[in-house]
Amino acid sequence: MSLYTIIKRPVVTEKSQRLELEGVYTVVVSPESTKVDVRTAFERLYGVQVEKVNMITTREKFRNSKHGVQVKRKSRLKALVTLKKGQRIADLQKVTIKD
Repeated sequence: MSLYTIIKRPVVTEKSQRLELEGVYTVVVSPESTKVDVRTAFERLYGVQVEKVNMITTREKFRNSKHGVQVKRKSRLKALVTLKKGQRIADLQKVTIKD
């Protein structure tokens, strides 16, 4: 698996922005990737040292639109990457390559 296909995009929420100040970066990763894949991708692409990686799977959700059609949100795999003390990524949104 290519390094550029493992990390898809950063998660931009209030919580993820607050965690970035503590050195924890939240990204959406491909469903087939493992913690080891995410760690090596971060270390090679961004040149930082990773302390730990936590993975979260969000389940798919259904809701009804106003016209009675059921809409599905796909499940996705998120990774919370904790960097070692003193390590920072300048701007994750600019560095990540969009697919």
